[in-house]
Amino acid sequence: MATMLRLNGNMKSSTADLSIGEVAQRFGLATHVLRHWESMGLLAPARATASRRRYGSDDIYRVAVILRAKEAGFGLEDIRELFDARDPATRTGLLRRHRTELAARIAAAQASLELIDCALDCDHEDIVSCPHFQAVVAARIRPTSAPNARG
Repeated sequence: MATMLRLNGNMKSSTADLSIGEVAQRFGLATHVLRHWESMGLLAPARATASRRRYGSDDIYRVAVILRAKEAGFGLEDIRELFDARDPATRTGLLRRHRTELAARIAAAQASLELIDCALDCDHEDIVSCPHFQAVVAARIRPTSAPNARG
């Protein structure tokens, strides 16, 4: 199933005209985070009197997308690249690369969880002497390449 990241710039909802403080509070962020995202080109809230930022529903949606992307392991530069990608192939390439990296992190986290579960289930006085624990740890050891002859 193909997934496409696209922001709808014409979203309409009841959420409109919020201050930076209100948006920050809604998402549990510091206001300087929103200002930083704006300086990076990730956000572009409207300006009201005295140049105060006013966040509309599109901006709220975009903040939520940024947060979800960060939770998925994307850095801010990558998020900007996704937002700016007009070519589906560029976007797909970036998403595939991150999917591969995320799958590797999930596998590593799963292996760590298995190690912890193994330790929790172990009745040995010294966990390091447990054959099952040793087998789990040994699976993590990878052969290294032969030493360089030049030293």
